[in-house]
Amino acid sequence: MNQSALARTAGVNRSTVSQLLDAGACRLPNAQLVGDFASILGVSADWLLGLTDRPERPGDLIAAAMQVTDAQRTPTDDQIFEWYREASGHKIRHVPATLPDMLKTESFMRWEYSVSLGKTPDQAIATMQERLDWLRSGASDYETAIPLQELGALARGEGYYRGLDLKTRREQLDRLAQLAHDLYPSLRLFLFDARRVFSAPITLFGPYVGVIYVGRFYLAFRESARIASLAQHFDWLVREADIDGRNVATHLRTL
Repeated sequence: MNQSALARTAGVNRSTVSQLLDAGACRLPNAQLVGDFASILGVSADWLLGLTDRPERPGDLIAAAMQVTDAQRTPTDDQIFEWYREASGHKIRHVPATLPDMLKTESFMRWEYSVSLGKTPDQAIATMQERLDWLRSGASDYETAIPLQELGALARGEGYYRGLDLKTRREQLDRLAQLAHDLYPSLRLFLFDARRVFSAPITLFGPYVGVIYVGRFYLAFRESARIASLAQHFDWLVREADIDGRNVATHLRTL
């Protein structure tokens, strides 16, 4: 919008707009004019006055700070991949719902995604391989925190893993151990005791997005203070971890 159009829409003289935009002038707009300009331009009055570096209006700012996004319960989810691309070059920190998809074996994924309401097992496996290739490329560092009890349940075939055959469970533990060893320190796994500390499934895509997985939806936060809070939560899990990235492979082999 040019100055004439803004003046015409606000019902003021063009010279008024010119004077307000002149860095060397001392004229300030009255509150009514600030409100009118903010409404016409679709920005906040605080931003026009230089009181904030975010131009969004309050309602738009809240919407931008937290989004509710459909979750497809599959690693082929386009939204997840977009977040990965956005965070390329930055650390990605993850607390998975079960195991990280990119560290799963093909046989495990065929068992798991055979009942998926989303993509086919073949599609999930293809995307898993793409993510693993990305990890090996060094585009981003990955830190993953997993409850000790989750891996124990996998080893025993209990809970979520009930019905998964022994051969597949052994192969999955072997794969986790091998990748934890081969990809360290680009991949760092931390195992924490869920009896002492707890975390919902979350992912931090660098400094850009913090995501909480609730099942059907992702709660995605872009406001820096909220992302910082989630990062502090992850730091707490790391500090409280019983086993760090250097010792995970050994622990997995004992299972």
